[in-house]
Amino acid sequence: MAHELPVRLVLSHDLSVSIPAALQYDADDPYAVRAVFHPLNQNGTVEWFLSRDMVTQALSEHTGHADVRMWPTSDSGRDVVRMVLSSPAGSALLEFPAQSVESFLRETQSAVPPGTESSRFDLDAELAQLLAEKST
Repeated sequence: MAHELPVRLVLSHDLSVSIPAALQYDADDPYAVRAVFHPLNQNGTVEWFLSRDMVTQALSEHTGHADVRMWPTSDSGRDVVRMVLSSPAGSALLEFPAQSVESFLRETQSAVPPGTESSRFDLDAELAQLLAEKST
């Protein structure tokens, strides 16, 4: 499932631009959320994988560390979830509409209720596949 949403790339305190983005969820990878961004004036996409629990937590408190940090706030009377993404190439401050994030998470929780994620895959089979790939 994919949720297209308007995301603001914050360039300075007074300047931000809207960029096309989507949050994606695959029930076969139940712990992960993929954030897909379409950079302005560029072909292709930029993708970051996030923990569904972290995205949920970001609606109510500061979460994350290192290269991904998220927190809720209000900006000009609208509730947003801010996200800082950092890489060796630089960092970006993004704002997601909190209501859109909540709606997306409700859909993911309908598909795979919290606490049932582990029933969606066979951990032993996944581990065996990883070990087999590493030995080749």
